[in-house]
Amino acid sequence: MTHSLLPHHDGSDLYVSNSAPKIGEKVEFKVRIPKAYPITGVMIRIYHDGEPRTFDLKIKTSAKHENWWSAKVMVMNPSASYRFLLVGKNKYEWLNAAGLFSHEVSSANDFQIFAKPKYPQWINKSVFYQIFPDRFASSGKKRNVPSKFVPRAWNDLPKGRDKTTGIEYFGGDLNGVTEHLDHITGLGASGIYFTPFFPANSTHRYDASSFDHVDPLLGGNEALLELANKANKKGIRIMGDLTTNHCGAGHPWIQKALANPESKERSYFYWDKSIKHGYEGWWGLASLPKLNYASKGLRNAMYEGEASIVRKWLRPPFAMAGWRIDVGNMTGRFKDQDLNQMVMRGIRKAMDDVNPDAWLVAENADHFPSDLDGFGWHGTMNYNGFMRPLWGWLQENPQVEGGFFGLPTSLPRFSGSEMVAAMKNFNAGIPWRGLLASMLLLNSHDTARFRNVVGGNVDRHFAGMGLLLTYPGVPSIFAGDEIGLRGAWGEDARRTINWEDRSDWDHEFFDRVKRLVAIRRTSDALAYGGLRWVEINNDYVSFLRESKKETILVVVTRSPADIGIDLAPLGYEVEKNLYGPSARGSSIRFVTTSADVGIWKLK
Repeated sequence: MTHSLLPHHDGSDLYVSNSAPKIGEKVEFKVRIPKAYPITGVMIRIYHDGEPRTFDLKIKTSAKHENWWSAKVMVMNPSASYRFLLVGKNKYEWLNAAGLFSHEVSSANDFQIFAKPKYPQWINKSVFYQIFPDRFASSGKKRNVPSKFVPRAWNDLPKGRDKTTGIEYFGGDLNGVTEHLDHITGLGASGIYFTPFFPANSTHRYDASSFDHVDPLLGGNEALLELANKANKKGIRIMGDLTTNHCGAGHPWIQKALANPESKERSYFYWDKSIKHGYEGWWGLASLPKLNYASKGLRNAMYEGEASIVRKWLRPPFAMAGWRIDVGNMTGRFKDQDLNQMVMRGIRKAMDDVNPDAWLVAENADHFPSDLDGFGWHGTMNYNGFMRPLWGWLQENPQVEGGFFGLPTSLPRFSGSEMVAAMKNFNAGIPWRGLLASMLLLNSHDTARFRNVVGGNVDRHFAGMGLLLTYPGVPSIFAGDEIGLRGAWGEDARRTINWEDRSDWDHEFFDRVKRLVAIRRTSDALAYGGLRWVEINNDYVSFLRESKKETILVVVTRSPADIGIDLAPLGYEVEKNLYGPSARGSSIRFVTTSADVGIWKLK
């Protein structure tokens, strides 16, 4: 099924002259129309002050196989949605972010443009490495370990589902990360995303007992400063993890509020005498008091004040590159109170004030379009629009426990068409720049490892890595994935890395992944380019990433395949083989004996 011979537009620079204009500025919008697709006219329908206006496009350039239609239109508001109408003899079709439709459509899936500065541009060429601090590497320094924590030998497996869950202590620290920076640069990653490093009553640290300093068990502020300094010299940025939805029961805020009903901290929480512990906890847990952003004092402490938590860690000397916001979709929401937009935009404003180049990405698995409207989170962790469809397509004899990432069901099996349809569905509701600024992941500290999803099939794991490192967004590799670490569910996946003899490392896989990371980091098209699907089959998919400077063709297969791709109708031919078999001219033959990846630079 050929998709590249259909009319196409996306929010990339090939189709939009300025994705971050000022209000009142004219922007050129383009649509590419294959000559084999007969039309007589194209119109853009765009909102001006809430009213839809239409403007004619004209042919600007014509090539052998396609015409580029163009119009310059003023952007009148901070956000504007638009779509295109294609007309001809017996033809009336709408082109929006969800695709091409011969019936009337709502504005829900219109393309979107924002009169607001662009998101941080450095993220486009970044590959992040996610580290769960207790499990990555230990410096061996002696620490005063709280008696409530249960010490484990470094190469033990987490027990997980027993009373020790959350309090197993393996002894990883930031000094250990510093000692192993060469592994991260060797992979080619350029950023580290840490799950929380604040003090807590668990080794997961999502129950912070302070947001003011680094946990001494991890080496304290001194260890973070040393790491930041050495990472910076190696070109690695560091991003933190902030629980804006709740704190831990050991935090001074809740302790003061419990001790004194007249304290300012009392307003930081929701109080209910019918609850045994007297306050609302996240998911009812006393250990995770939920924060109430109706409190001006809380907003000031968290993000509005000059000395607030959000601002403090972005400033020197820590100068972190951004925040990942834990359960960003739940922050500020409680029963009939919905302050989520206010909090989201407040955090964004604080970050823009301190460092407009800092990245703000939220854990927001449902991909709420309203949360990615250009004024709050830059992006989301792309679970539903990338990871889940990919799991369903590449899964094989999955060794996974606990359901399909949050659902009480086994992993579904998707065709390539179903995977792509899901991706398109989630992409359609958000702006292109929101997709590029979202975090891509095969798995995380909250899920099974992808090696388990594919039942240990190394080639399918590599196919997943191929999509991770070529699809629009910011790739994030969970520490250990690059060496084939396993795990059947979240806690089981939080395993340590054997640095002693590395006997359980998949060294060949590591080398293959390094090649993909290098391609991702050096490709203009993979960083900035649009997305145009070429072939979508049950067992393989192919797509183009096209920027002003470069065009890349990617083929990913989950099974043995004999694939022939004729580039002539697209007006391209092979310039350079990047991964997979060599090819010349306008014809590519991709023969595989298992799941595999092919990447070519075109001209």
